[in-house]
Amino acid sequence: MSAPSAQRPSAQPHTPKVSEREARQVAEDARERDWQKPSFAKELFLGRFRLDLIHPHPLPAGEDVRRGEEFLARLREFCDSRVDGALIEREAKIPDEVVNGLKELGALGMKIDVKYGGLGLTQVYYNKALALVGSASPAIGALLSAHQSIGVPQPLKTFGSQEQKDTFLPRLARTDISAFLLTEPDVGSDPARLATSAVPDGSDYVLDGVKLWTTNGVVADLLVVMARVPKSEGHKGGITAFVVEADSPGITVENRNAFMGLRGLENGVTRFHQVRVPAANRIGPEGAGLKIALTTLNTGRLSLPAMCVGSGKWCLKIAREWSAVREQWGRPVARHEAVGSKISFIAATTFALEAVVDLASQMADENRNDIRIEAALAKLLGSEMGCLMADELVQIRGGRGFETADSLAARGERAVPAEQMLRDMRINRIFEGSTEIMHLLIAREAVDAHLKVAGDIIDPDKPLSAKAKAGANAAGFYARWLPKLVAGPGQLPGTYAEFNPAGHADLSGHLRYVERSSRKLARSTFYAMSRWQGRMETKQGFLGRIVDIGAELFAMSVACVRAELLRTGDEHGREAYQLADAFCHQSRVRVEELFTRLWSNTDDLDRRVVEGVLSGTYTWLEEGIIDPSGEGPWIADAAPGPSTRDNVHRPIR
Repeated sequence: MSAPSAQRPSAQPHTPKVSEREARQVAEDARERDWQKPSFAKELFLGRFRLDLIHPHPLPAGEDVRRGEEFLARLREFCDSRVDGALIEREAKIPDEVVNGLKELGALGMKIDVKYGGLGLTQVYYNKALALVGSASPAIGALLSAHQSIGVPQPLKTFGSQEQKDTFLPRLARTDISAFLLTEPDVGSDPARLATSAVPDGSDYVLDGVKLWTTNGVVADLLVVMARVPKSEGHKGGITAFVVEADSPGITVENRNAFMGLRGLENGVTRFHQVRVPAANRIGPEGAGLKIALTTLNTGRLSLPAMCVGSGKWCLKIAREWSAVREQWGRPVARHEAVGSKISFIAATTFALEAVVDLASQMADENRNDIRIEAALAKLLGSEMGCLMADELVQIRGGRGFETADSLAARGERAVPAEQMLRDMRINRIFEGSTEIMHLLIAREAVDAHLKVAGDIIDPDKPLSAKAKAGANAAGFYARWLPKLVAGPGQLPGTYAEFNPAGHADLSGHLRYVERSSRKLARSTFYAMSRWQGRMETKQGFLGRIVDIGAELFAMSVACVRAELLRTGDEHGREAYQLADAFCHQSRVRVEELFTRLWSNTDDLDRRVVEGVLSGTYTWLEEGIIDPSGEGPWIADAAPGPSTRDNVHRPIR
C-alpha cells in the first residue's frame, strides 16, 4: 500500500503558519478574562484559604436526588442485563442494540432539559451515571460523555439560539448521537494553526478540511465543528463553531481509528469537501468558537474524572477481594506492607477523588462559584490518579494483572480485566487536555491576578508609559497582598476545631497545613515571577509543580469537607474521617516533595540533554536495535479536496 503522502502533497503547507506569540495570543483571546463569581481554587493559588466557599458542603435538592436515583436504578438494571463489557472489548464495538437501548432509556438526554425531551439530570447525577455505565464499559461511558459533555448539546445549551435549541435538542435527547470536531492531523492543543476553513457563500458557509480523533464521529448524526472563517467585508472571521448534519454531501468518514484501550470507541477521521452549512447553524458569532469550546469544557471536563472515580471504586473492590484470598509466606498479601500501602493508596485516593468530583459538580449545579479551575484540577487529578490506581491494581494482581480476562477464564479463573482497565485509563492523561496542557491552562488562571496588575511590566511590546503605569499599580497591589502571606490561621493550633470531633481522626491539622501551604505556594509563585519575569512562561516544569501542589491542596480540603459532611449526616462518618486522614497524610508527602522540586530539580540539565538529542549528539545511543515502525509520513495528509476513500460512517438506528 502506498503511503498517504503519495496521494497528495504534504499537509504542512495547508496549515496556517503562526509565531509562538501569535499562537499564545489566540489562546489568550479565547479564555474567559473576568471573574464574576468567587473561586475556591483561584483563592488557594493566591494564598487565601477560603474554606467558607466549600464548607458546609453544598447539597442537591431533594427532587433532584429522587429523579437522579430513579434513573441510576434503571441504568444499573440496564447495565446488569444488557451490557457485556467483555464482548465490547473482544469485538471492538458497542452492539447497536445496546446503543438503541440507551436511547430508549433516555441516556442520550441526561443533561438536556425535560422541555426538549431530556431527563434534566443535575451535573451531580449525570456524573454518577457516567461512573456507573463507565464501570460496565468504558467505551459506553466515552460515547455518552463525548455526546453530552463536549458534543452538540452543551454548547447549544449555553450559546445556542432558541431556534437552534428547538431544532436540535429534541433529536439529541432521544435519537441523535453527536460528536465534537476540533483536532486536525497537524493541529492539537495549538488552535491558532487550525486549517479547516468555513468560507461564507450567500446564506451558507462552505467547509473544507480534515478532522482527526473525532470521538463518536463514525456513528454521529450531528457534529459540532470548529472551522476558520476568513476575514472579509461583513465578516469578522476567526475560529467559529457550527452544527453540521453528519450525512451532509461532501462529508466522508475516512477511517475508524483503533487504540490500545477503549476498543469500542467510535473514533475516526472526517474529511469535509465543499460542505454547505446554513448560516443559521453557526453557534454564536464568528470568531467565538474557541471561547465556546473552552466554556463548554468548564463543566464538560468533570465527566472524565467522574469515570475515573468509577474505575477507582472497581480497583478497590478487586484489590480487596483478591488480596484477602491470595496468600504468600503464610498470610494474605494484603497483610504485607508492600501490598497494603498500595491498597491504602487506592482506597484513600478514590475517596478524595469522589469528593472532588461531587463537590465541583454540585457547585456547577448551583452556579454560584466560578469552577473553571476546580473542574480543570478535577480532570488533572482524576486522569493522573486514575491511571496510577489502575497500575497499582495490576501490580497487586501480579502476573494475573498482566493476563487478559479471556485468558484467565480459559484456564478456569475469574475473568478480571485489570490489564484492560490500565489500557483504557491511559488515554485520560491525553484527551480533553493532556496533563501538560492542563498544567499550562491552570497555571495561566492561577497567575491571572498577577498578570492583570503587573503583566505590562514584563511584556516586551508595551511602551514605557504602560510599564510605568503597571509598576505603580503593581506596587499598590503587592503592598496590600504580600504582608498577608506571612501569617494566617494555619499557625493557630485551635483553628478548624470542628474537624476534630471526639472519637474521630483529627482533620483540623490537615486544614491548617493547607492554609500554610497555600500561602507558601503564593510566595513561591511571586518569587518565581520576580526572578524570571517574561521568561516565566517557558518554565513549564516549575509551573507544572505549582499546579500539582495546588491540586493536592484542593483535594485535601475537599476530602476533609466531604468527611465532615458524612459525619454530620451519620453516613460512615468515622470511616470517612479515616480515609480523609490517610489521603491527607499521603498528599502531604507528595506536596513536600513538590515544594522541594520547585527549586531543586534537573530542568536546566534536561534542556541541555534535549538540545543534544535534537541535534543528533546521542544517535550512537540508538545503535543496536531494529525499529519495527512502518513506512509513511509522521503526520497524515490533510490537504483539502475530495475524499479518495470509502465512507465508513454508520449512523445507528
